[in-house]
Amino acid sequence: MPGKPERARLGLGPERRIRGRAAFEPLLRAGNRSSSRGFVFILARRESGPPRLGILISRKHSAKATVRNHIKRCIREAFRLEQAALASLGAVDLLVRPPYGARPGPGMIVLLRGLLAGLKP
Repeated sequence: MPGKPERARLGLGPERRIRGRAAFEPLLRAGNRSSSRGFVFILARRESGPPRLGILISRKHSAKATVRNHIKRCIREAFRLEQAALASLGAVDLLVRPPYGARPGPGMIVLLRGLLAGLKP
């Protein structure tokens, strides 16, 4: 057990997340948009690295922060489970905006997994 423990292969560490306005704005301007079942996906290629996820959610989606956080957890879990399929797209950044009035839960994760598996750059 010497040294640092190896990072989980299917984890969602900082290298797999898009954070901050400076990272979001270029994607919003130049990314390829697609939508399905109310979800909006914005995809952009990068030089190298693993697929990264960003989530666009506001109070219009739900006034309650607990519901917004649950929606974000569902999106992150679906992304985490579909990382292998997304890796086939290469180094991409993906922004996801859920539909207004979305209900978080296992059904959302299943739906998102199917939508993420069908994404094309």
